[in-house]
Amino acid sequence: MAEAPHLLVVDDDDRLRSLLKRFLSAGGYRVTAAQDAATARKFLRSVDFDLAILDVMMPGEDGFSLLAGIREMSALPVVMLTARDEIESRIEGFQLGADDYIAKPFEPEELSLRIGAILRRSVRQEVQAEPIVLSGQTFDLGKEELRKGEKRVYLTGVETQLLILLAQNLGEPVSRIALAEKGALGSERSVDVQVTRLRRKIEPDPREPTHLQTVRGVGYKLVAD
Repeated sequence: MAEAPHLLVVDDDDRLRSLLKRFLSAGGYRVTAAQDAATARKFLRSVDFDLAILDVMMPGEDGFSLLAGIREMSALPVVMLTARDEIESRIEGFQLGADDYIAKPFEPEELSLRIGAILRRSVRQEVQAEPIVLSGQTFDLGKEELRKGEKRVYLTGVETQLLILLAQNLGEPVSRIALAEKGALGSERSVDVQVTRLRRKIEPDPREPTHLQTVRGVGYKLVAD
């Protein structure tokens, strides 16, 4: 039997750290908790984690700095926790390589669902080698190319980035906020406009999309053949 995923929780709030450790452990995860970035770095040097949950606002080294340090040595999935909900803060986290972002206060169940989605995505990315087939066209995530037979289909830089983000989460909904910020689109409205344009290139009938589907109240998801 495979071992349960091992999570690292880093938060200076003793109560929240303890709560998350109990809740996530009860959910079947192995959990290691650290009260600050220095302690977390010691754990990271000696333990192989499957995902880290980092608080942004900590005394001493903050979560953004710790995230930057993690990205220098690994692609470990990271979820950021913060009491700040400004868009600038979220953008900074995504630009540094965060996989998701959740603002306090939050429901532990929501965090658990996001963790599960990220871990499933990580497994798919490790095993997914074949191009994604979309009604006769293929998108090669490694080469970042969309092709129809031997012919390359032209995508703008923004369209390519949008398709990459959706392909990395194949079959899973991606929020408009995440697409806007990770795709550097600026606004959720810009996401909708780019989705409409991308549908014209990948859908047999853009008015009845089968691949780039709307997930009501959330965002969009990419579905292969």
